[in-house]
Amino acid sequence: MGLRNSHPKLYPGDILEFPGNSYFSHFAVYYGERDGVPYVAHLTMRDSDTKLLLFGRAINASVKLDPIDVVGKKYKVRNYLDDKHPPRDFYVLIKPEIDDIMTKPITFDILFNNSEHQATMLRYGVKKSEQIEKVYSKIVPTWKDLFEKKKI
Repeated sequence: MGLRNSHPKLYPGDILEFPGNSYFSHFAVYYGERDGVPYVAHLTMRDSDTKLLLFGRAINASVKLDPIDVVGKKYKVRNYLDDKHPPRDFYVLIKPEIDDIMTKPITFDILFNNSEHQATMLRYGVKKSEQIEKVYSKIVPTWKDLFEKKKI
């Protein structure tokens, strides 16, 4: 059985998580099929200045539509806020927002505007990044300790 068959049925507006390195995954919103090819909308830094990534920011990021397979072969549906926030209507709100946002440059910021923030904003109208919150919960206490000990 191929990997493709193990993927769940996708509905436009679903958030997909593509596993990345040990810290960060990449997130996208399922957009639907064009000519039988499934597409996702995602915040990407493909055309931006990579030097800025040292600081966790990229000025010329953008939301692009790409075939799922271009973004990644492995993914899972991660509509993890559905119990807290009702998903917005794909055709009335999400799709027009994606179509509009694709024409604008966006600043990618790993802490405040990453692909997960973008995906939750599109699906729920709420910016959230669980992966950054996890990192924060580890980093902030350390910083706080150092700060209190006057090391920073």
